Amino acid sequence: MISEQLVDLSRLQFAVTALYHFLFVPLTIGMTWILVIMESVYLLTGKTIYKDMTRFWGKLFGINFALGVTTGITMEFQFGTNWAYYSHYVGDIFGAPLAIEGLMAFFLESTFIGLFFFGWDRLSRKQHLLVTLLMAIGTNLSALWILIANGWMQNPVGAEFSYVTMRMEMVDFWAVVFNPDAQAKFVHTVSAGYVTGAMFVLAISSWYLLRGRDVEFAKKSFSIASAFGFASICSVIVLGDESGYTVGEAQQTKLAAMEAMWETEPAPAGFNLIAIPNEKAMKNDFAIEIPWVMGLLGTRSLDKQIPGIKEIKEKNRERIVNGMLAVVALDALRRNPDDAAMKTQLAAHQADLGFGLLLRKYVTDLAQVSPEIIQKAVDDTVPRVAPMFWSFRLMVGFGFLMLALFGTALWSSVKGNFVEQPWLQRWALWMLPIPWLSCELGWFVAEYGRQPWTIYGVLPTHLSVSTLSVSSLYGSLAGFVGFYTVLLIVEMYLMQKFAKQGPGSLGTGRYANETAHA
Repeated sequence: MISEQLVDLSRLQFAVTALYHFLFVPLTIGMTWILVIMESVYLLTGKTIYKDMTRFWGKLFGINFALGVTTGITMEFQFGTNWAYYSHYVGDIFGAPLAIEGLMAFFLESTFIGLFFFGWDRLSRKQHLLVTLLMAIGTNLSALWILIANGWMQNPVGAEFSYVTMRMEMVDFWAVVFNPDAQAKFVHTVSAGYVTGAMFVLAISSWYLLRGRDVEFAKKSFSIASAFGFASICSVIVLGDESGYTVGEAQQTKLAAMEAMWETEPAPAGFNLIAIPNEKAMKNDFAIEIPWVMGLLGTRSLDKQIPGIKEIKEKNRERIVNGMLAVVALDALRRNPDDAAMKTQLAAHQADLGFGLLLRKYVTDLAQVSPEIIQKAVDDTVPRVAPMFWSFRLMVGFGFLMLALFGTALWSSVKGNFVEQPWLQRWALWMLPIPWLSCELGWFVAEYGRQPWTIYGVLPTHLSVSTLSVSSLYGSLAGFVGFYTVLLIVEMYLMQKFAKQGPGSLGTGRYANETAHA
């Protein structure tokens, strides 16, 4: 059996690299469309200031993109190094969207990013705007295919297990592409990226206004960011609700953990605004509940129940017992592929095969399974509730806080008085890290809430890892943390440096902190 320490270290390493990488991704996604908006206004009005805005904010975008690519490449290698059995088991399915992302989206994105930076004096205005638009589309397509792959891990549709190859095999490519979980995750994630880009521009523009620098440049940037940010945060909230609904359809365990819902309540269920979950007693020691809200959001109905954790565990117990029969049949077919009785037994219980595999965490020979081991496997099917509960609420709270900021900023932009409101500018500046915190919390809820699965209901995490030594994982983890921390420091240094220089870094002679070119 794989040691628990090896599994935990493998999970930690991937989590660390993913969370580092996702510090760069949302800003890349969000900045592209802000650049499209700014350059579109430049094409329509012919005002040079909008060209300068596109070039300056594009420079900060380029720094972030370069470091995002660097952190993202190493993540894909980990599937082969740290998660070899996972790659073998589902590579035919998971590898397809990743390959498409690399061949179509990433190359499209990278090509047009090069033209964006080096084409200003070589392309016409319309041609350059088209380049910027295609760059934005490429960036979003890149996110789409990554999230299709991740969405399949959350809701594995369009695939079947083959006992002949001992792998999952794709049977419907379009079911994988149009997976409801993947589509909801995509629109929610890219909208969060748009919010991040808007907050970035809003906060830095506010910094210029507070110092009375490049005021006209900052005013126009502030106005665009406030409008784009308000539309984006509204999308995040609406699409977040849709994402929560798809979670309730495909992953009832995750939804129950997010809501600290221990018992199955009469429909429509209430929403725990605040609670103190007691994992051991399987109850909440304290809770403030809003009636009906969870039922309406989670089921879109007044009469459909949301199962609680206790009911889910009992259902999972049945699936684990049935899954044992599937595992026994699978083991027999590996020895004798022509065993007709075992083929029949596997077919009857194949839907629960993944749940039977949960027992392999504790025993190799299922004949040794005891009620205590089954109970351990049952308990494993639910992630810890408190981290899920509070991470989700922090994320939602940050979302409504950003809604208030962008709404106020947009209203002040329409009235044209935000320059005389330093309190609003300081608020925007202090809010700068909030979108990143929200994105990280969102990924934590999505990925930690899927445990104990790499592929939900199909492949347990403890069976997915490579047979590496613990010492090698400690070494690679330390290396990744050190390398990624250096990259993060470089990013923050460069961003701060050019943000402080402001549009003067363009060398046009029109802004502060520069000397006009001859």
